[in-house]
Amino acid sequence: MTRASPPPGPGSLTKAQRWLGRDWRLAALFLGPTAVLVGALVLVPIVRSIVTSTTERHGQDTVFVGLDNYLALAGDEQFRTGVVNSFVFTAYAEVFKVVLGLAAALLLHRLRHGRALVTGLLLMPWVVPTVVTAFSWRSLLDPIFGSVNTLLTASGIGPLLAGAHLVDGWPAGWLSDPSLAMPSVILVNVWKGVPFFTVCFLAGLKAIPADQYEAATIDGASAWQRFVHVTLPGLRHVITVTVTLSSIWTFNNFDLIWLLTQGGPGDVTAPYVLVAYSKAILQLQYGAGVAVTLVMLPIIAALVFVLVRMLRQDAGTRPPRRTRAAPWIGPARKALPWAGAAVVTGLLAWASPQIFWKAAVVLGVILLIAAAVGRVVSGLQAHGGRRASSLVSGWGSGVALAGLLAFVLGPLYWIAVTAFKSEGQVVTREHDLWPTPWTLEQFGALFTNQPFGRWYLNTLLVSAASTAVALICAALGGYALARLRFRGAQGFTVTVLLTYVMPGALLFIPLYQLLIGVRLADSMWSLVLTYPTFTLPFATWLLAGYFASIPAELEEAALVDGCTRVQAFRQVVLPLAKPGLLAVALFTLTNAWNEFLFAFVFITKDEYKTLPVGMQSMIAGDVVPQGQLAAASLLVSIPVVVMYAFGQRFLTEGLTAGAVKG
Repeated sequence: MTRASPPPGPGSLTKAQRWLGRDWRLAALFLGPTAVLVGALVLVPIVRSIVTSTTERHGQDTVFVGLDNYLALAGDEQFRTGVVNSFVFTAYAEVFKVVLGLAAALLLHRLRHGRALVTGLLLMPWVVPTVVTAFSWRSLLDPIFGSVNTLLTASGIGPLLAGAHLVDGWPAGWLSDPSLAMPSVILVNVWKGVPFFTVCFLAGLKAIPADQYEAATIDGASAWQRFVHVTLPGLRHVITVTVTLSSIWTFNNFDLIWLLTQGGPGDVTAPYVLVAYSKAILQLQYGAGVAVTLVMLPIIAALVFVLVRMLRQDAGTRPPRRTRAAPWIGPARKALPWAGAAVVTGLLAWASPQIFWKAAVVLGVILLIAAAVGRVVSGLQAHGGRRASSLVSGWGSGVALAGLLAFVLGPLYWIAVTAFKSEGQVVTREHDLWPTPWTLEQFGALFTNQPFGRWYLNTLLVSAASTAVALICAALGGYALARLRFRGAQGFTVTVLLTYVMPGALLFIPLYQLLIGVRLADSMWSLVLTYPTFTLPFATWLLAGYFASIPAELEEAALVDGCTRVQAFRQVVLPLAKPGLLAVALFTLTNAWNEFLFAFVFITKDEYKTLPVGMQSMIAGDVVPQGQLAAASLLVSIPVVVMYAFGQRFLTEGLTAGAVKG
């Protein structure tokens, strides 16, 4: 039996290897493509944006103005409104996503049969493109043709809402009324984000040892006490990471708000990203637009710092504590979240009093119903009615799960049935819930009146090309970070993670300037080159974790048998990493398929538009072809849903091995 030779000792290493690491040459080769793309498309644009923020455009000339762009923001009412809107939108959305996501995860965790099916259904809002989300809810919330007002009027709830001053007048203009537009946009964001929270919390619940619940039950703890003292502490890290990551996405959201309201009515829903877009792209004041995004950089950096710290703690890389903490630090740390929550609550109540008390009413009703059901179950258990308590608990869970599924699948069902209605049925509101007869009229009009086929082909080509680039670079870079020994590996890993959470709001302006400079604007190459900015970092980070989970002994055996490092990577590691590679391919393909901001800014010609931007251009003023948009939404969603349905197992395995072990 052949033994593997021991690793070379310090004396056998060259001076360069001792200084840069044993595998620095191969690491440079493998990390080169990732380093070039990340450096050229993320780091350089950020540095360039800092320089641009100190300039101002006068005609064809660019003039250095120092800090004038930043100082001007202090008196800019549009900027102040955008910042407040971003905070309000993020805070309310995150609160409801945490509450509903945790409730859904608890329901699914207790479900014995059909959990995979229900979880797959709950994932639908997260899977479907944002453009489909926006158009489905715009159709539902339409004051004249939407089903929300119709159902609320028929049930008598709508007039009650108007009587309680929860809405201003009836029928309600959900997206056109200044007092209702922001709550409606928050509702749609919650609808799309709850599945992400549910999946993350469900994974966290599975990781909590069952013996902790058994010990608490033996000690006489009630269901509420077990939730407070076992469930919440067990989910602390998961909640922190999930909320932080989601907050970064929500705070920098552009596409959903633009597609729903375009920041209106007035500026009541305009986030700071839309303010930056207006200044830089519409007014061609790049310096002022970049200054808007850079002012928000400290807030984003703080969220990124929390996220990176939590992920490094979960990965076991937290540095040991060398000094004993002062006795007041422990209580202070426990009180800090409550103090922060109190401050945020006060600011929200001051900034948006109408939204605050309306959200408090809705959240209070949800919590009261949950508390009442839990109280009844606990009372029955205390009086020995185990069977009755199980029956009440089962019925309560079933009703809650049915309500959750109705909330999740309702907009998608509306899109599906509207796509098969005739134009007459759409306009006259006949047979709303079931087309009579079913027809393909909207699909025919879509391809006849719009260059939809061209948009579809453009999206397919851009998504496939950007996925191939990201997959090749991520496989090489992830392997180097997981297996090769070289100086700076940890720093490069952190840089990759930072570039992943770096929002597109900070990049679209300098990238737009870069594309204009190299004459690639208004071409599909602009999207193929820029899409790796948000797909490559995550793909590299995930594959690094997945490669680390593959036993190193298998690769060492191949090296003993005479394989080179590259041959071992190609013949041994890559075949074993198939689930991770498929997960990365699925992730990058769907992100490229659904991307809106870059395509919206970089492409203006119809022949180069992708599906999300093309569908948005179908709306001309107040004329909204609801039937054609429904048909387009269905055709856009089907490929993504099919890919997730067939690749769900690989996605789960790849994300678990990569994101958790990495």
